[in-house]
Amino acid sequence: MSSPGAIAFQLGPIVIRWYGILMATAIVVGLWLGHRRAKREGLPADDIISAGQWAILAGLVGARLYEVAFNWDYYGRYPWKIIAVWEGGLAMHGGLIVGPLFGVWLAYRWKLPVLRSLDVVGPYMVLGQAIGRWGNFFNDEAFGRPTDLPWKLFISPEHRPLGYAQYEYFHPTFLYESLWDLAVFLLLVGWLRPRLRARPGALFFAYVGLYSIGRFAIEALRLDSFWLGPIRVPQLASVIGVLVAVAGMAWTSRRTTSPATG
Repeated sequence: MSSPGAIAFQLGPIVIRWYGILMATAIVVGLWLGHRRAKREGLPADDIISAGQWAILAGLVGARLYEVAFNWDYYGRYPWKIIAVWEGGLAMHGGLIVGPLFGVWLAYRWKLPVLRSLDVVGPYMVLGQAIGRWGNFFNDEAFGRPTDLPWKLFISPEHRPLGYAQYEYFHPTFLYESLWDLAVFLLLVGWLRPRLRARPGALFFAYVGLYSIGRFAIEALRLDSFWLGPIRVPQLASVIGVLVAVAGMAWTSRRTTSPATG
């Protein structure tokens, strides 16, 4: 369960937490870079970023609902905690499902180039994830099994899961995912973007697939996974993400090579 979160500073009754700062930074950086990229691509940058802002809001709602749904035994007892997003508790997969779907729907309604818009925002989504993951560090959450590796992470006693009170150091899985997301971002913008330019949508599907591969592997170390019987829900979502990516890459390939589309 999420902790109240480390406080960065306080102005009278207003409490500013590191989790919120990191989330806001991730959003601002992603939108700024996305706007610059859209302009460089000759796309309607202002409209794309407007759609992106609404998609982010929808994604945050989706991430919270996903978290609440799989932790209903807690939130059912403390329903006022449902809106306390500043304390943490945003499930990434919920946001990655709801946000892009809402963004695609909005872009379609606004008659924006949907696939090219997705290619613009995809790399900056994963960069935002790399930044936002550090909010987990300040909240003492999203860590993995006990370890004695040199980069082990100390977890305060009140945040250790039941049955692990005797352990002090754990895998910093938030760090693993942040580094993976950063590597995916660099791969997307440095190597894949010029090679997939002729296939609108392919870069976004590459992001979905690469992120899902890393998340599947890292999730095996975590102690706070959602479970569906014997299956870790995030790993199941990651498998679905890889399948969606493979199907999307194949679709964009056929779409650009078919006689009807040139």
